[in-house]
Amino acid sequence: MNAFKSFLRRKDIEISLKRYGIDALGAMAQGLFCSLLIGTIINTLGIQFHIGALTQTVATVAGVDYTVGGLATAMSGPAMAVAIGYALHCPPLVLFSLISVGFASNALGGAGGPLAVLFVAIIAAELGKAVSKETKIDILVTPLVTIGVGVALSALLAPALGRAAMKVGELIMWATELQPFLMGILVSVLVGMALTLPISSAAICASLGLTGLAGGAAVAGCCAQMIGFAVMSFKENKWGGLVSQGIGTSMLQMGNIVKNPRIWIAPTVASAITGPIATCVFGLRMNGAAVSSGMGTCGFVGQIGVYTGWVNDVAAGTKAAITWFDWLGLILISFVLPAILAPAINALCRKAGWVKDGDLTLD
Repeated sequence: MNAFKSFLRRKDIEISLKRYGIDALGAMAQGLFCSLLIGTIINTLGIQFHIGALTQTVATVAGVDYTVGGLATAMSGPAMAVAIGYALHCPPLVLFSLISVGFASNALGGAGGPLAVLFVAIIAAELGKAVSKETKIDILVTPLVTIGVGVALSALLAPALGRAAMKVGELIMWATELQPFLMGILVSVLVGMALTLPISSAAICASLGLTGLAGGAAVAGCCAQMIGFAVMSFKENKWGGLVSQGIGTSMLQMGNIVKNPRIWIAPTVASAITGPIATCVFGLRMNGAAVSSGMGTCGFVGQIGVYTGWVNDVAAGTKAAITWFDWLGLILISFVLPAILAPAINALCRKAGWVKDGDLTLD
């Protein structure tokens, strides 16, 4: 047993929730951002601003035409797998081999491909690390093991994992359609809290394929955390803190939350309020990429995702036009209500003595 533990340490294989549930999951979200999400944004810009270079076909593969954004989107599987490998500190041969693993697991996982990529890429990466540089023909053995294990697991597990993820996502979305008030609160609060925690709300939403009304509630929760923390901590952190939290991430407050968990009350209660307003009043839907549901105001990706969904719905004929009420809902849910509610609730917490000056100061 000691020899095995020593081997794992030497290979930097750490079987832990942090390594797989935080590091790998967070990196996967970055891979999604740099492929699927960026590709979606590029396509939207090309269509809306009639930019020929972004809407014309730049490559045709197996009879399928791809634009610049289309190529980026098509590479989401490899991008996620390589990002996961990077987070797991994979040596070069393992890292590069994960490109094939990511493509296979994402393709075979279907709509739930991101979850399949997460599981398969982690296993393939760790086994690849285990055999890396253990033989004199490492350049053959390491890629063969990594790709062989990854593709085999993709064939065995990816379809089932993909279906399971989609069933869970469909259940959440069905429940939100059925009970928009209660589910609006639940989804908004949980996804918003996931965004502030050192895990990836974007990867969770992508893995579950969380779109529609539930996706709109998720956007509301993320915005409540980001804008809420940014505005209510303005006294301590000024403009730098406003920008870094408001369009960066509320995860910056995690250290302060550990010191005083009560500072989390205001943005969380705000999300419980804006979630049902998004679902019941404005019918806010995320019909763009599912990963956008968990991004909030980070780079305004959540808002771009909602807008992209509107554009797609209009093009498909399922939505007549983008109305002023649509824009009003998006602006109120994303920016105005969190900026009002969170500071107001935090003021009550201060009055109760739960929060004091300096509790929200970023290092």
